[in-house]
Amino acid sequence: MVGRTESAAKEREALAEQPARERILGAAFEAFAEHGYAQTSTLEIATRAKVSKRELYALFGSKQQMLVACISERAQRMRPPADWPALRNRSDLDAVLTAFGAVLLHEISDPDVIAVFRLAIAEADRSPEVAQALDTYGRQAALTALRDVLERAQSAGLLDDNDARRMATRFMGLLWEDLMVGLTLGVAARPDPAAIRRRAREAADAFLRLHSERGAAPPPGANRG
Repeated sequence: MVGRTESAAKEREALAEQPARERILGAAFEAFAEHGYAQTSTLEIATRAKVSKRELYALFGSKQQMLVACISERAQRMRPPADWPALRNRSDLDAVLTAFGAVLLHEISDPDVIAVFRLAIAEADRSPEVAQALDTYGRQAALTALRDVLERAQSAGLLDDNDARRMATRFMGLLWEDLMVGLTLGVAARPDPAAIRRRAREAADAFLRLHSERGAAPPPGANRG
């Protein structure tokens, strides 16, 4: 009994040492995942975070702002670093696409991120703002970063297609295949680092086989009806 009491006291001390904003977002995410967005009250979030409602509203003006912050902070991990190497040739592009794909696979397959996707699906009718926030700060942010890479590759003459948006969507399809569905349904395991690297490399190689360099002859069968 004494051991449990001491353990609980240490947990409370550790929680108190966390910044209030961090505690609130952690509590909000747990409550949203457990009860759903619509059914979670700001009082419950404040109670879990060990803050007053006044302090909660001083940091976040509304429950929706907490939701957006929960999603956007996790989405930040999906963004590639800004200092990608210069794209001088197809080998450089292959390396960047492989690294980009590995970042996305690692971060999006995180159980917390999958929980957000499940929350968005569960709340689609009652709280469409969950899905909207996830799409804006998660999926679209990742696609924008990928389009930037592909547009730089176009400018360097490394790709034959002038539609970066279409190419970004195609690469995502090659990268994920049906893995996201399996993870969301809980019937697929999160890939380990070796599997992530392999999947990212295979997606990059398949993508480059579909797209020749500008002015180069298309690969055999590319124009087959």
